[in-house]
Amino acid sequence: MLVTGETTGEGDLVRRSVANECGLCGQRSPLISEGPGVCSNCIRDHRRDALRIAGSRHAVSRKPFDLPQRPPDTPDGVPCPLCARGCVLGPGEGGFCGLREGDGRRLHQLAGTPAGGLLEWYRDSLPTNCVADWVCSGSKRRGKHNLAVFYASCTLNCLFCQNWHFRQVAPLRRSLLSSEALAGAANDRTYCVCFFGGDPASQLPHALDAARRLAERGTVVCWETAGTSHPRLLDRALELSLTTGGCVKFDLKAHDEGLHIALTGASNRRTLENFARAAIRARERRQPPLVIASTLLVPGYVEAQEVGRVARFIAEIDPSTPYALLGFAPHFLMDDLPVTSLVQAQAAEAAARDEGLSNVRVGNRHLLAAH
Repeated sequence: MLVTGETTGEGDLVRRSVANECGLCGQRSPLISEGPGVCSNCIRDHRRDALRIAGSRHAVSRKPFDLPQRPPDTPDGVPCPLCARGCVLGPGEGGFCGLREGDGRRLHQLAGTPAGGLLEWYRDSLPTNCVADWVCSGSKRRGKHNLAVFYASCTLNCLFCQNWHFRQVAPLRRSLLSSEALAGAANDRTYCVCFFGGDPASQLPHALDAARRLAERGTVVCWETAGTSHPRLLDRALELSLTTGGCVKFDLKAHDEGLHIALTGASNRRTLENFARAAIRARERRQPPLVIASTLLVPGYVEAQEVGRVARFIAEIDPSTPYALLGFAPHFLMDDLPVTSLVQAQAAEAAARDEGLSNVRVGNRHLLAAH
């Protein structure tokens, strides 16, 4: 690893420029990460070989946390229906998210049912740094707060995960919180709740029950998700947001399936299908918007070209869909990349607008490097 430059500022992130080598073409660049081990060009042009290399990095990244290297697919095992990973668990096998086990006849839920969720929660004063803060109703509720619910599990394995520490939380060594107790944490200053993580898709039975209880007391219900849940569960989440005035924020990490697999370890087919399903329902309520999309601008991997593909997909469904472009900060196994630059963000914003989206915003501007 060759460090080619480094600058720091008080209270600021270290903005590194590290030249790594692509495991396929041999190119060296500060915009190639040792996380996936290959450059974005090779991911697109030599998909099979590139994904083999990236797949091995994903497998290694999960070992320290005693998580399955890939979704189990045991013949005659018990299928888990919750998300797109399609785990089929044999006796003693754990699901990809780490919260389910098979015994040969049925699934054992270690967490994520109404009886107990693996999570943390806190009260976040409004307005807060919500992905949808420029269009959501909560941004206008000063003096109120958001009940922020962080689920310590996920259906993906993003190599750039900023909340990767949730992998250190073991369900058998951590007390769980029932959906009833979580809903009871709301008070007369609670305006909205947002379920995120990790990802609520891995514990949706718990989240949906808590959301129902909160909705009954007048709380606005919001979600932040990569969209991997079963469509019927997504429909229930959408209905709760639709009827309470909340929103569903979809993290569209990439449009190219190979790039999505390289960065997250999973296909994005279910995500795109679920987003389209939700965006159609969003026509039932225009204000505040029901569905918001976001994309993290990962230098060297998710830049203007890929943002243009995502934006085209969104615009073909509804060009008025709010779209947030988020600045990247180095985390987890892609901590060798620089932060997103202002130039990269502006190019991505222009690409999104060129594809027909009318409501595009660059968020996390405080993270952007000047060059």
